[in-house]
Amino acid sequence: MNKQLWQKAKDFITVCYRELDKPAEEVNRRLNGVKEEIERTGSYTQTFEELSHGAKMAWRNSNRCIGRLFWQTLHVFDERAAATEQEVFDALTRHVEFATNDGKIRPTITVFRPTAPNQENIRIWNHQLVRYAGYQTEAGLKGDPASVELTAKCQQLGWRGAGSDFDVLPWVVQIGQRPPKLLEIDKEIVKEVAITHPSYDWFADLGLKWYGVPIISDMKLEIGGIDYKFAPFNGWYMGTEIGARNLADEFRYNQLPLIAEKLELDTTKASTLWKDRALVELNTAVLYSFKCAGVSIVDHHTAAQQFKTFEQNEEREGRGVTGDWTWLIPPMSPAAVHIFHKEYEDAIQTPNYFYQEPAYPLKK
Repeated sequence: MNKQLWQKAKDFITVCYRELDKPAEEVNRRLNGVKEEIERTGSYTQTFEELSHGAKMAWRNSNRCIGRLFWQTLHVFDERAAATEQEVFDALTRHVEFATNDGKIRPTITVFRPTAPNQENIRIWNHQLVRYAGYQTEAGLKGDPASVELTAKCQQLGWRGAGSDFDVLPWVVQIGQRPPKLLEIDKEIVKEVAITHPSYDWFADLGLKWYGVPIISDMKLEIGGIDYKFAPFNGWYMGTEIGARNLADEFRYNQLPLIAEKLELDTTKASTLWKDRALVELNTAVLYSFKCAGVSIVDHHTAAQQFKTFEQNEEREGRGVTGDWTWLIPPMSPAAVHIFHKEYEDAIQTPNYFYQEPAYPLKK
């Protein structure tokens, strides 16, 4: 018998069933069934209840996530029966539509079949279900620099984007060793937000926009020793993810110099704090635009307060809060939130979400 898997399964089911207030006899009955199944097949199949609560526990245990207060609200879609690329594409479409909810974003995860003996893995090449393409052109980079390699892979598979700064990449799904299959996303289901500013009319002329729902699709979900290598999940954006990273980072859309120019700031030396002032206005624009569009978003100060409530809730339940401080502090004005002044143990607990090797071959 796979003793390591059995131990992980036993630990998970014991905690999961206790949190679900299951009677002791049901716990023992389930443990006996799981042990017998592992002895017989080398693995075991989790019930939907185990899958659902396990996915929520994984969010609760995610050290880098500031939004864990809402872990119990996660909607879980069980797509373990999906066996063809078309079934996968259909499930992903349902996820995007359900999670988007016309802007009132719902935390959602769609779980596809796990790694198991004699079963092909299902993987997606995309980092997120919605992300913009990046093109290496003779005139320089166009679009999102973070997507250049995947965009080139998509082009090799026959995809042709419009070549703009905001082309939504297609989905690329691969089952086992089969050739990857590509599908254009229905633009009707992708909610995007044009970035404008409450005080500066010229901001709209920058032509900036961003997609409403961040759906991470390349991480592995591990529950009770079972690996789900394809389990896309989402919450909603914290404003700084877009305004202080995606649109601001020099290695991404790098908009701060242009915004500073429009603000007529002195960019000749760092001590004028032109980057800080441009950053504030960009983040103001992101929050304003999402709220005008009716799309869920949270500012970093509110998110930190929500995290404090999460910490208090966990303390009442007798659970310690682990965290990666470098990720929990917001990338803008971090010292203005309580997280900056605390220490967290960056210990990994399971269930959890883990980074894994990309599904497509990387350039050497």
